[in-house]
Amino acid sequence: MQVTLCRLRTHQWCFLLFNVVLFHVLLFGADFVEEYFLRSLPRVDMKILSIKNKARKLNLEPLRHNPSKYYVLSQPEVCNGKTIFLLSLIFSSPGNATRRELIRKTWGSVTSVRGYPILTLFALGMPALVATQEELDAEAQENNDIIEGIFLDSSENQTLKIISMTQWAVAFCPNALFVLKADEDTFINLPGLVDYLLNLKGQMEGIYLGRVIHQDIPNRDPHSQEFVPLSEYPEKYYPDYCSGEAFIMSQDVARMMCVVLNEAPIMVPADVFVGICAKSLGLTPSHSSRFSGERHITYNRCCYKFIFTSSEATDAETSLAWKEMNDGKECSVFETYYGLISCKLLTYLDSFRHFHWRSSEDRAGYFGD
Repeated sequence: MQVTLCRLRTHQWCFLLFNVVLFHVLLFGADFVEEYFLRSLPRVDMKILSIKNKARKLNLEPLRHNPSKYYVLSQPEVCNGKTIFLLSLIFSSPGNATRRELIRKTWGSVTSVRGYPILTLFALGMPALVATQEELDAEAQENNDIIEGIFLDSSENQTLKIISMTQWAVAFCPNALFVLKADEDTFINLPGLVDYLLNLKGQMEGIYLGRVIHQDIPNRDPHSQEFVPLSEYPEKYYPDYCSGEAFIMSQDVARMMCVVLNEAPIMVPADVFVGICAKSLGLTPSHSSRFSGERHITYNRCCYKFIFTSSEATDAETSLAWKEMNDGKECSVFETYYGLISCKLLTYLDSFRHFHWRSSEDRAGYFGD
């Protein structure tokens, strides 16, 4: 016998409704819970007021007058006479010229959103090879968008990179309202990000925003490359911090960071280093689930128009995302809803596959020893 929806009884309707609600709670509930519990709370004491006072009086004239002492390539005049809404500093590796060129041709080509100026630059350390440096010099000469600090670009020096580029942003681009730090393999939805910042209702200060990592545990394995000794950081947990794939600071926070940079332990991961500095400023990072953190979000056009970032985006995916996001087709509410469900489900499925593959690999390695 065929049963139609109209003939469903009350308890059957309730059961269907319960399952629909449960599905959405499981899919989206974690994001809302994260944003509620990781909401920024103000904290003020005399030490913080002192830091703010020092930040206002911060003297970076020695750096401005002699940039070659701190940077191989400094682009000291790139912000002169400009009011920048969002300064994007893309952390790149010296040898990845192809990726930088792709960014210049795709999302990095955005120079304004709703009339608000955006500037995208690449942040590097020094390469190990002289030939690579010569290529960088030529690339910088052509594009005027490369900042290169005087330190070897390596995984061990990422904290130095953060320090160097924060100081550059404050010294040479003080009129930038916001500073975005992002990795070169991260796709950035700049229009969506700017819209979000514009909707902060005039709150242009005290911003430290990204995907917040809560109660992360320091690596105590002395054989690990990421080992952090107790003498360097004795606490059980790191303070809350924004995942380093992409996060935003307002200009006043960047200035205050420059005051306390020398007080934080340098051996911790670079994104943790920023979180420790933020804690000393009395700042609690603001969480948004629209930042992907270290996760790669499976591509869907309407999903990518909603989220801010997706990590580990391939060259092909970056090109496709840029093309489809600028094809003039708007996403309806239903399309956005469907896109978010699709990319979330596929992302979770990919994460499960990756976890299963890693577990199988570990077991194979264990039994092969």
